[in-house]
Amino acid sequence: MRVGILGPLQVAGSEVAGARVRVLLVRLALDPGRVVTADRLIDDLWPDEPPAHPMAALQSLVSRARREAPGLITSHPAGYVLDVPPDEVDAWAFERLVRAGDVHRALALWRGTALADAYELPFAEAPAARLEELRLTALAARIATDLNADNPEAEDRTELVAELEELVAAHPLREPFHALLIRALTANGRRGEALGLFERTRAALADELGVDPGPELREAHLEALKDQEPSTNLPARLTSFVGRSEDVSRLNVLLGRARLVTLVGPGGAGKTRLAVEVAAGLAVPDGVWLVELAAATDVRAAMESVLRTTDLARALRGTAPLIVLDNCEHVIEDAARIAQWLLSEAGGLRILATSREPLDIPGEALHQVLPLPEEKAAELFMDRAVAARADVRLRREEAVRICRELDGIPLAIELAAARLRTMPVSVLVEQLDDRLAFRGGRTSEPRHRTLRAVIDWSWNLLSERERELLRGLTVFSGGATYEAISRVCGGDLDLLSSLVDKSLIQLSGDRYTMLETIRQYAAADLPELRLAHARYYTGLAETAEPHLRTGEQLRWLAVLDAEQGNLDAALRHTDDPLRLILPLFWPLTLRSRHREIRQRAESVLRRAGDVPPPGRELAHGLCRVVMGAEPTRAVLESDHPAALNSWAMEMISGGAPPTDVVSRTDRAAERLRDHPDLWTRSAALLIAGIVRFEYGVVAEAEDLLRPALEGLRRTGDRWGQWAGLFWLSLAAENRGDYAAAVALAEEPERLAAELTGPDTSMGVMTFLLRLGQLKGRAGDHAGAAAALEQAWGAAVRSEDRAIVARVMHARAELARRTGRPEEAARLLESALALDVELPAQARAFMYVELARVGEPREPLRRALELMVTCSDSTARATVLEGVAEHLEPGVAAELLGAARALRGIGESAAPHVNELAARCRAALGEDGYRAASERGSTMPNPERYALSPLSSP
Repeated sequence: MRVGILGPLQVAGSEVAGARVRVLLVRLALDPGRVVTADRLIDDLWPDEPPAHPMAALQSLVSRARREAPGLITSHPAGYVLDVPPDEVDAWAFERLVRAGDVHRALALWRGTALADAYELPFAEAPAARLEELRLTALAARIATDLNADNPEAEDRTELVAELEELVAAHPLREPFHALLIRALTANGRRGEALGLFERTRAALADELGVDPGPELREAHLEALKDQEPSTNLPARLTSFVGRSEDVSRLNVLLGRARLVTLVGPGGAGKTRLAVEVAAGLAVPDGVWLVELAAATDVRAAMESVLRTTDLARALRGTAPLIVLDNCEHVIEDAARIAQWLLSEAGGLRILATSREPLDIPGEALHQVLPLPEEKAAELFMDRAVAARADVRLRREEAVRICRELDGIPLAIELAAARLRTMPVSVLVEQLDDRLAFRGGRTSEPRHRTLRAVIDWSWNLLSERERELLRGLTVFSGGATYEAISRVCGGDLDLLSSLVDKSLIQLSGDRYTMLETIRQYAAADLPELRLAHARYYTGLAETAEPHLRTGEQLRWLAVLDAEQGNLDAALRHTDDPLRLILPLFWPLTLRSRHREIRQRAESVLRRAGDVPPPGRELAHGLCRVVMGAEPTRAVLESDHPAALNSWAMEMISGGAPPTDVVSRTDRAAERLRDHPDLWTRSAALLIAGIVRFEYGVVAEAEDLLRPALEGLRRTGDRWGQWAGLFWLSLAAENRGDYAAAVALAEEPERLAAELTGPDTSMGVMTFLLRLGQLKGRAGDHAGAAAALEQAWGAAVRSEDRAIVARVMHARAELARRTGRPEEAARLLESALALDVELPAQARAFMYVELARVGEPREPLRRALELMVTCSDSTARATVLEGVAEHLEPGVAAELLGAARALRGIGESAAPHVNELAARCRAALGEDGYRAASERGSTMPNPERYALSPLSSP
């Protein structure tokens, strides 16, 4: 380069000493090869006070320049020219290289401040600024290139971080450098610092420029978040988080040391918001879950609902999630007991709780959430004031005064700021003065200026109709829709909107919700309104119940799930609990929430007594069935879904089916054959088919199940389709047609998942476990292993020891089929050793399988003893076939005949049964085999007969 102006002036081969000469050369270098007029030069070189003879002064200056830098300047009639090509001037070459994308070579030309010799002159300001902007752009491009280079060395990234930190400090509002620094920190494994930088930058942009981060900065933020977003139900941030940075830091430290951290403090102090903010900022691979207890009466049920499990300990064991237990104070004893239990069961679990008092259990670390200091409280107030009214004019000292009067309590501050929608700041200040003076004045102790005073003030700003509506809203639990509020409270939309505007209630989705602090303040004894609430939700449950048998099943289940808190409250306060519980039986059955069915039935029976009022006989009878009693006439003669399913309720309650269960369901199916409702006709056939399969003539079950399934498919009922497919699969297995059984068993996956989720007993038992067993018997060992692996994980998470034992049995069967008898024996012995209640059939099947991989006599004897009094004909057949494998051909043929009769079929298609039958034929001859088989088919008790050879020495 002949001329350099990207820094102090440089002229190749020359030393230019005079300051004014250097300025002249800088000016001419801005337009190399072009004429700069004399007038332009005079104005640029002497902007404030030109010399007495400006032309002469200019000529003299040019002469000096020619002596100090010969050959550069030529004359022109209009002025002077720097006689060099543009590429011989570094600034021009710099621009060309930047435009060409060669930023490394371009930046190599830079030696210091551009146009340094003329930096203070007006003519240099714009080109110097343009060159500096271009340099910063080129610098960002160069760093981005270096950052994106393949396999960069760690130290290179460290140097980039250091360089970018300097640039960010020098240019605090220049987004590209912040974005690059976030990316560099992320690449260096410093993800937390990267996320913190984004938050600081976002706040700075909002404070200084009033803008949000641009696309480049947002993209860098997303990259920093990538691969660390956990499963979570935390709500998205709707407003900025102000004033709690020290709290956040301390809580992060506490959560690194303690597994239970409880945020304690007064109502309205911001415990929930702080807990959510801290939880959202943590990297928790196994998820962050918010369990809101404000509307809960049962902590365990609330946690099960959020985590979608019926066994918390099993679901959490072996994982490391963070659970936020919010608003524990009204269920403090229950919350403390559940927290201590889960922390002792799941070593990786951490709990972040909010409460007005400690849980007071071992290992608890407390964090006191205090009112905000004056400056931070004022910052929060000003932020919310601008959000309430964009044109508000608020001085800092006014905000400080307001917050001081409000004790720095965040909820009080937010309520006060919201008032600025309807009044000037000066009026707000006057109103605060009046209200605080009413309760003792400014000289009162700070602890006397409570949140109640703030809510008193907000309350007094309401009209009487608004107050009445706010009182009425306290009868709802977990929020409510506009329709519910309108029907229960009679409040119109304008009043409701007014309360939203005044920040006393919130609109979330299609539901109106209320802060618990406001609820406690406004709550009153409203027996008539509670009764109206109970009647409305009784009506809602009754309206929903018929839809639960249609294609709208999931939508209405979601409605009832959202209203669970209100339905529970209604059941507590209703004057007709038997009416309300009746439509609740079926949705709880669909969700497999059997424990809740029993709890509610028990509670209702305590209130209803032994004799039901007229018209409530069915509900009373169903409650008694759930508690283990025999079905009443009202239940037996009803077409209600829960009545048709009463056999299942008996099983849920642990009672054995009655001896007349087959005839009862047959009569019900016949009685309902011409029922006008397709679902009822189909469900009656389904129940009759299931009962016949389990306790009657198995061969006739499919004749009932197939039309039932067809009808239920037409209704859209997922539960009915699942049940029909499940038992049809059992029927195919009963014939030994494992391929058909597998095909039928695979269909219910989506249905079970939509209704209850794969980790419940319904999902594990009726899909994963069964599919694994059937695929193994059909010869698909890889498919069986995959299904049973999923079943095992779900069983462990469910912590249902009975399901664990069943899955162990299935895995043992697969191990035996794939040549691992020792492993199969270990699994079976472990399953049988579990301290768990199992049906006789399940335990007998385990003994049969154990006999196949070890000494058979004792396991077979135990299996037969379990079957002697069993009414499950297919289970008896399975055990007899397993026992026959170990006996001499004559007895084996007799047992195969007995099993065939129990199954209600001709010859079985099952490979292992056919193989055994072939051995018997070979030993006995066809006639001998047929005769033995016929004898076995007429045996009154083949199990006792089979015990005889096993008892012989």
